[in-house]
Amino acid sequence: KRVQVDAQEKNLISLTDNLKQQLQANKVAFSASLLNETDKYTGPFAILTTLVFKRVVTNIGDAYNPQTGVFTAPLRGAYHFQWCISSYKDETTAAVLVKNDQQVFSAWEYRGFFTTMNDDMGISSASNGASLLLEEGDAVSLRLFPLCVIFDYGLHISSFSGHLLFPM
Repeated sequence: KRVQVDAQEKNLISLTDNLKQQLQANKVAFSASLLNETDKYTGPFAILTTLVFKRVVTNIGDAYNPQTGVFTAPLRGAYHFQWCISSYKDETTAAVLVKNDQQVFSAWEYRGFFTTMNDDMGISSASNGASLLLEEGDAVSLRLFPLCVIFDYGLHISSFSGHLLFPM
């Protein structure tokens, strides 16, 4: 009986360690703002361009790459992403959430059409969010539409965030 108890104890320890590893692997979250303290504008570009959010404040699981601007799903699951893009004065800003090169949802702030000479023309912003089912290795990024500009500065008003809701 002692041998059976020892074997069951080893099995329990192994299962507990395995569960701890799985729980640790399931922690995925990131939050980043577009620019550092000195930069202000990104764009305009002639083509749809991936935005690289350089100031990372959270990157649990290291799934967001601050050099490329791409989030790569470390495991299959439901994820939620949200973003805020800002413009200044009469600039138009527009960005689209992209999953594996497929456009999902976009956010627009089109200043020129609705503004008049009497408008304040300060900072304005647009935001959106999406919950997506991702497979391991799926790539998600935010891309700036052609001829648009995105504004950011020391208060970090243009941001991109995402996290794992639950594994599948």
